[in-house]
Amino acid sequence: MRAYAAFLAAIAGTLLLTALVAYPVYAGLHALQPEWAFHKIASRLWQLLMLGAVIVVVWRLRLGTKRDWGYGVPRPAWLRQFGIGLALGLATMLPVTLTMIGLGVRPLRPELSLELLTGAFFAGLASGLAVGFVEETFFRGLLQGAVMRETRRPAIALVAVAVLYSALHFLDRVRIPHEQVDWGSGLVLLGGVLGKFAAFGTIVDAFLCLVAVGLVLGVVTWWSGSIALAVGLHAGWVWMMRTTVGVTAADESSPLAWTISESTGYTGWLVLGWTLVVLAALPWVRRRWPAAFDDASRAATRPAGG
Repeated sequence: MRAYAAFLAAIAGTLLLTALVAYPVYAGLHALQPEWAFHKIASRLWQLLMLGAVIVVVWRLRLGTKRDWGYGVPRPAWLRQFGIGLALGLATMLPVTLTMIGLGVRPLRPELSLELLTGAFFAGLASGLAVGFVEETFFRGLLQGAVMRETRRPAIALVAVAVLYSALHFLDRVRIPHEQVDWGSGLVLLGGVLGKFAAFGTIVDAFLCLVAVGLVLGVVTWWSGSIALAVGLHAGWVWMMRTTVGVTAADESSPLAWTISESTGYTGWLVLGWTLVVLAALPWVRRRWPAAFDDASRAATRPAGG
């Protein structure tokens, strides 16, 4: 899978390059903005380098069409699928939130008010839309689309993209005080970024949960021919999750606290189990509601009456 290797090399290469050049960049910026922390400068540097690397990979792989990015369907069809996905995202994650509250794993905050609920609601919406569009354009649009076109084994492509999608959610932030920053701090930061994988047992529940989430998003993208459904689903899930976290508080003393991950406060064994149910139900849903999964990109190029 040449495309997968290219994107993986871009991620790994930019992480290493960031570790090597973070200190001189920090030294130059620190004189101008002393309050900027080393890890924040390194994080922004990696994002810029990653953007440049993705542009290079996109150019080398000739991913220049709307279809390559997951937007190769007529706008009405794209928006229809997005709306369906958003509604399904909210509907499928609501039972998880209600279960958490009902089991006392995440009880409602004592200070809950209309103002708090409204703020969490709109903050969750903004976060959901941003995350849904950015992550699905990259993972299911560019990456999965490119890998799918290179392989005759879509299952392998779906799993490979889902694993990478999950792994990138666990790049940790390591804070290094100003007085301790030196030429080796970039490598220290890189080691810390990957530190969660050294203690994999602490993140295994959230990691597997996000792999399952990635598989659901990958399958609906594969079937529908665009990222619209996936963007909607992803946005709806994040919207519900962020709103829930905003109006509830994790109860670590609950005997069922193990069902949610300490690393995220929401994903974990409970969400994993429910996501697997959703994944198993997808073929049935597709048969009962085929219009939601029609590959509009192929339908748009089909001759009239064909």
